[in-house]
Amino acid sequence: MQFLYNLSIFLYSVLIRLAAPFNRKARLLVDGRRHWRQPFIDKPLDPTRPVAWFHAASLGEFEQGRPVIESFRAMYPTYQVVLSFFSPSGYEVRKNYAGADVVTYLPADTAANAHAWMQQVRPQIAFFIKYEFWYHYLQALKKGNAEAAGRAVPTISFSAIFRPGQLFFKPYGGFYRNLLTCFDHILVQNQESVDLLTSVGITRLTLAGDTRFDRVAQVAATKRAIPEAAAFVGAFNGAATPTLVVGSAWAADMAVLIPMLNAFTDPLRVIIAPHEIHDAEIDGWRAQLTAPSVRFSTLGTLPPVADARYLIIDNIGMLTSLYQYGTMAYIGGAFGKGLHNCLEAATFGLPLFFGPNHRKFQEAVDLVQQGGAFQVRSSAELTEAFTRLYTNAPERERAGAVCRNYVVNNVGATELVLQVVKQLLSPPAV
Repeated sequence: MQFLYNLSIFLYSVLIRLAAPFNRKARLLVDGRRHWRQPFIDKPLDPTRPVAWFHAASLGEFEQGRPVIESFRAMYPTYQVVLSFFSPSGYEVRKNYAGADVVTYLPADTAANAHAWMQQVRPQIAFFIKYEFWYHYLQALKKGNAEAAGRAVPTISFSAIFRPGQLFFKPYGGFYRNLLTCFDHILVQNQESVDLLTSVGITRLTLAGDTRFDRVAQVAATKRAIPEAAAFVGAFNGAATPTLVVGSAWAADMAVLIPMLNAFTDPLRVIIAPHEIHDAEIDGWRAQLTAPSVRFSTLGTLPPVADARYLIIDNIGMLTSLYQYGTMAYIGGAFGKGLHNCLEAATFGLPLFFGPNHRKFQEAVDLVQQGGAFQVRSSAELTEAFTRLYTNAPERERAGAVCRNYVVNNVGATELVLQVVKQLLSPPAV
């Protein structure tokens, strides 16, 4: 099985190189992995201070892990933090993140790369956020390094979630089950994950919940003002206008949204944040929308936008604060591979709408069951659900309160992660 694993890593690396000339993400990944040492050269680590390594697959996992990173730094101020990413969508957005001493790509999971990584980073503790299970890196951590006096490096997985269909729980999944034994502790999101891990003999685990709740609560408490969005929302007759915030929209989402929006005649404002910024795609959406629209990049400070009904966000990194200006939110992705982060909107008390592909996201399932979120399968269903809440303020406020309270009632996972850290690193470095 290890041979097949190594072969899959090799083939994936080859395919990424072949795709690089034609695909920007593949090109960034190839270049980033090739030069993964450069950030250590630009900003060398202090060899006299310990290192904590945090790994996130992409931007979403980073945001999930961010409260743990920042709380760890506050508790262990002598530690340096190395943050690695698998995906360009994480690294390119957060490569200048001030909470880490070094931010870089993680090289492909080969024995040679894992050995080189351990020599470069010298971690005294390692954290994997949610989904990452890399054989050679986990084996290298288990083997330890010189700075750990030959002992295994304490390794934690947090905000993890497991499902019955995963390889860990198949009769032929012994290779992957063994990866789980490399972790000193696994902190999971739900009871199903506890039951699944226990069934295969993994007992060093804690039901901690999801650190994203802590992160989105932080975002709501420290939201930044966006004057252009505030002006856009308040531009209709000088008073705040009911506003729909569309977060992480894909083409499939807009195919559902645009017919509903074009048929909606009330003075609704809509802020649309695409999942990825492609000028041709944005221009296509604007051409299909019958009411005037404006791109954020064309606005000045407090612009006169009284004639525009749609504000198109053509940058990355603003969405989490944009939700504060919404009355309701549509979360993209669930007409494709899967729903994007809906907690960022829920923390602001916005009722939510999204497509059918959300079952893998416990918070979405919970919010639908509790009446704070609404699944739609078509433009007609979206029109019906949206109009019902738009015209019924008490129902809209009740749904929004469900979302807000759901976040408030689920904060605290970060503290449970830190309790495990204290056990593994006790006493804290001073």
